[in-house]
Amino acid sequence: MECVERLRLFLVESPIKMARLQGIGNIKGTVKRVLVELTSSSGITGWGEAAPWEVFTGTAEGAFAAIDIYLRPYVIGAPVKEIRALTHTMDKALVGHGEAKLAIEMAMYDILGKSCGLSVADLLGGRVRNEIPLSFSIADPDFGADMARMEEMVRSGHEIFKVKTGVKSHREDMSHLEAMREAFGDRLDLRIDYNQALQPFGAISVLRDVERFRPTFIEQPVPRDCLSAMASFVEALDTPILADESCFDARDVMELVRLKAADAISVKLMKAGGILKAQAQMAIADTARLPGYGGTLWEGGIALAAGTQFIAATPGVSLGCEFYMPHHVLTEDVLEKRIENRSGRVVIPDGAGLGICVSDTSLRSNARVIEER
Repeated sequence: MECVERLRLFLVESPIKMARLQGIGNIKGTVKRVLVELTSSSGITGWGEAAPWEVFTGTAEGAFAAIDIYLRPYVIGAPVKEIRALTHTMDKALVGHGEAKLAIEMAMYDILGKSCGLSVADLLGGRVRNEIPLSFSIADPDFGADMARMEEMVRSGHEIFKVKTGVKSHREDMSHLEAMREAFGDRLDLRIDYNQALQPFGAISVLRDVERFRPTFIEQPVPRDCLSAMASFVEALDTPILADESCFDARDVMELVRLKAADAISVKLMKAGGILKAQAQMAIADTARLPGYGGTLWEGGIALAAGTQFIAATPGVSLGCEFYMPHHVLTEDVLEKRIENRSGRVVIPDGAGLGICVSDTSLRSNARVIEER
């Protein structure tokens, strides 16, 4: 039986092209990630990535230690075909650290797919789509720079833009939304994301104001535990409410459904802690007729390849994805060839496993390795 024989671990840092104001936290300069390379007993390698964010889920240093110290003993010797068994073992061995566990699961799927000549989407049941509409987040402190980016992106076929609101004043937010609608009209599929920036008291008047710009959805307007307020917005507004921080796992989806506190959910593999766990979330969401949206943190090409494979095989994730980091924010990515973006859509790789290639050269040339084990 083919088993995992070797685990290599890298804590890397990558420069980014622009600052990002995200409501619950800001990013500037660089982002850190953890990359995992597993090698099977037959010599097949698989890659995984953990990309926590300290204000959202955890730290890259914590994910590195979780894999190196606590998960490594269970991964070495694990049968490549028994991915679900390994996820249960990791959950028993270590509480939390979902991104670290996802990185291992991702690399295992990459090996398994390569060993049988199938993509991860094939292993998950087969594709329902070959491309995913790409959403770009408007979050630069310099709104003029974002408008210039939008002009260039719209010319190349991009239609979906998600505006980070609640960081600046409501007056500024309204001015920016008006400028976008005036410049681009109804060509834009405009979404709004508060990243928990509003408090329940008085939030409804703010949300009614932004409704006039006809957003496709309003994402996470209030803190994640304010589900009664979320339910009141679902009831009062014409615009759908999308839950992100209120929706980490399958139990959260069940509670959102029970309280009627969301019209849609953001599914992030880093937040879910696994491809299998994300599937479990969408099984509940599908039953309740809540569509999914492919969210992101600060992942590079390895993790976003896994995200594209997941969405390719998951019909309910029908609201597109925000997998824009490698092309639009990172100055370099560790893949030998980046996943193709075409006319505002992410093209799902065709190859076996994750459909990507990483080498020592591409890794070390395009990221600063802080620590290696």
